[in-house]
Amino acid sequence: MTRHKVHHVLSIAFALSLGALFVAKFAGPQILRLYVQSGIGNGQKLPIFYTSPEREAIKAEVDETYLAELKFYKFPDFNVSLPKDLKAVAGRITKTYYKKRPWRSGKKAYLLYEAPDFFVNLFNPVIKFGIKDDQEFLDRTMYARVDTINNLNDAFFTIMKSIFVPDMGDQQNFKIIKFSIEDKKGFISYDLSEQGNYFDCNLFDGDRNFYKVYIKDNNRSLDVNKMMTIVSTLRKAE
Repeated sequence: MTRHKVHHVLSIAFALSLGALFVAKFAGPQILRLYVQSGIGNGQKLPIFYTSPEREAIKAEVDETYLAELKFYKFPDFNVSLPKDLKAVAGRITKTYYKKRPWRSGKKAYLLYEAPDFFVNLFNPVIKFGIKDDQEFLDRTMYARVDTINNLNDAFFTIMKSIFVPDMGDQQNFKIIKFSIEDKKGFISYDLSEQGNYFDCNLFDGDRNFYKVYIKDNNRSLDVNKMMTIVSTLRKAE
């Protein structure tokens, strides 16, 4: 995602947040929840906004056998290993990329890298919310839910969740997992269905670099354990 596109997409979040500020000031939590829901969708169509991970992180392990099957990719900012039959595209994620790109129907991986403190620098006002770093920003976003909105802070992070997580299919089996593997920690959102397997991973390495990996697996050959092994290979370029 280019910085220009990041600002364009996030301007939508700010517009919704400004409206939420007005609603929060003159109405109660229930009206604020209805306002946010009207902007991002309801729970029946979008279970993501009523789903949050467990507080305890799952400690995952690398599958060495599967790791040996992966292909090494080198990008300007980072390196990663991916399935050999999967095409990798880096730095081109936008809010509607999965709907508008002509190559959306194949088996692809979309990857994004940002340096430490990208989100807190982009959203300076979140410091007033008590957010100290990007990890806390991501935590608040992934735990956000429409049905627990009680104030403007809750509304802001629920709106951010609508931008962080892309197309996840029909979401009938949608789940979010908090995990750690080697020096990395973050969240994997996924939906496994007959139409395909969807994975969206947001994580940080030990040096606080941020990575996003989104895979739409039409062949349904990937599972959560394999996805964990894939994201374990992310490394910042030397």
